[in-house]
Amino acid sequence: QVQLVESGGGLVQAGGSLRLSCAASGSIYRINTMGWYRQAPGKQRELVATMPSDENINYADSVKGRFTISRDNAKNTVYLQMNSLKPEDTAVYYCNADLIPRGWGLRVNNYWGQGTQVTVSS
Repeated sequence: QVQLVESGGGLVQAGGSLRLSCAASGSIYRINTMGWYRQAPGKQRELVATMPSDENINYADSVKGRFTISRDNAKNTVYLQMNSLKPEDTAVYYCNADLIPRGWGLRVNNYWGQGTQVTVSS
């Protein structure tokens, strides 16, 4: 059973920083893309950053220059360093991964974490 488990959310003042982590566990053959999405109250879930590889990082315009996504492939973990946080960054942040579980041939499955709350006070 593959799981994505996030950690690192919390309450921070505007201008502060937080670092989110997401570890994929279980029997995994290969992880393709890992990324972060967020959903604010009353809004649709939106992309924050995705990282298929070191050369193909994609950021939402609203977080460019403030957030940095990175991966530790040896640990099956993706991170999101969030700096200069704004109240509008308040949301539940979800980890997402496209990966191939062991025993599934080359079939890529998509997984979501349970989400971690980030609240930025003004």
